[in-house]
Amino acid sequence: MLAEHATMEPLENIKLSNACTVSQYMHMVATQDKVAIADFIEQRFLERYLNPVTLKCNSKNGFSIMAISCLMIEALECYKQGRANSKSLSRRMFKDFFHSHTQFSSFRRVSSDFYDHVRCGILHQAETTGGWRIVRKGPLIEGKVINATKFERALREAFTDYCIRLKVEDWDSPVWESFKQKMESVCANSSTP
Repeated sequence: MLAEHATMEPLENIKLSNACTVSQYMHMVATQDKVAIADFIEQRFLERYLNPVTLKCNSKNGFSIMAISCLMIEALECYKQGRANSKSLSRRMFKDFFHSHTQFSSFRRVSSDFYDHVRCGILHQAETTGGWRIVRKGPLIEGKVINATKFERALREAFTDYCIRLKVEDWDSPVWESFKQKMESVCANSSTP
């Protein structure tokens, strides 16, 4: 998988999450410990994406929730599809995500519009465009108004479903082959000098 390089930091010092290093991950792969790997990826996504927007704080904002959710959707789709990155595929990643999760069935018909005006608007202009609005009350989506709190909850459910699949699918199944491809890239990126 990944060899140590003389000028690189030792793999046991490179953290992929608060509790897992590259060398620990590689050991889990060598032993095909699906449950430990699924627990690790759950921890990685929770600490990077979901926990920061759900922790109790007075300054929680729907706009921030949506920005982090968009980052997570793209990252999660890379894991599901076994892609090193989403370069030139971001629009497709959102469409695939919305179409593969029942929690987001109401976004299927607007996936391109969502991508252009919510994802790209927030991540490139720090605002939604095209008349889209972000709120924290009401239905998940109504017209061009998204409830960020419900969106985050649905995203959490979709992610939990993915982690469960990792725990129950065979090691050589397509879900695991894609996951391992993505993790090879993650490990390589984290240890490149």
